[in-house]
Amino acid sequence: MILEMKKIRKKFGGLEVLQDISFDIDSGEVVSIIGPSGSGKSTLLRCATFLETIDGGDIIYMGDKAAWTDEQTGGAVYANAQKLKKFRGYCGLVFQQFNLFPHYSIMKNITDAPMKVQGMGREEAEANAVELLRKMGIEDKADGYPYQLSGGQQQRVAIARALAMKLEILFFDEPTSALDPELTGEVLKVIKQLADENMTMVVVTHEMSFAKAVSDRVIFMDGGVIVEQGTPKDVLENPSEERTRQFLSVFER
Repeated sequence: MILEMKKIRKKFGGLEVLQDISFDIDSGEVVSIIGPSGSGKSTLLRCATFLETIDGGDIIYMGDKAAWTDEQTGGAVYANAQKLKKFRGYCGLVFQQFNLFPHYSIMKNITDAPMKVQGMGREEAEANAVELLRKMGIEDKADGYPYQLSGGQQQRVAIARALAMKLEILFFDEPTSALDPELTGEVLKVIKQLADENMTMVVVTHEMSFAKAVSDRVIFMDGGVIVEQGTPKDVLENPSEERTRQFLSVFER
């Protein structure tokens, strides 16, 4: 098991954004998370990748606890800094808005973290970056800068940057929401290719046809809870919950 999240709770002020969320992700599994805006999907990904702290629950990577509930206070306790660094090395998040460094070349965007965080040599890091750019279909862009690329190309660089860290699991937070339909297809094709290569992924998406084609499992969230989860066929074609049916009706043509 790559990741287990148990009874996760998260508040922002008085607003309970995540309520008792539990799920796990197995090696090689592709899980799509769907749901309306404000349902807690992005917050869940940020908690899983340690960009937000949870208020309670357990986060377990590779069988080892990264965070857990303190029995006395009921709040969350995190592992020490050294262990958290190890846990962060297991996971990466690809954002909606790419989040590339605008003053870095494409090559430096991809090689910077492996060299600084993992101590990888420049020659190896650059060789890996060239291979990843080739895989993304943009090997000719290595010396360019983000502003010279289309949105679809920038998102593919962001995916390459995450893959350069040789992660156990890759999270995507609506990776196509900032793109027009043509560029959306480019990025979804790359993610599908990764799925075919058994990359473990969690994808927050509004692309239902993509979720149906690529996912092993679909999770429907609303109001900070998991309303329903199952195979794409079960959740997307024959949902058991009325709330899921209401949400999916918006996407029907």
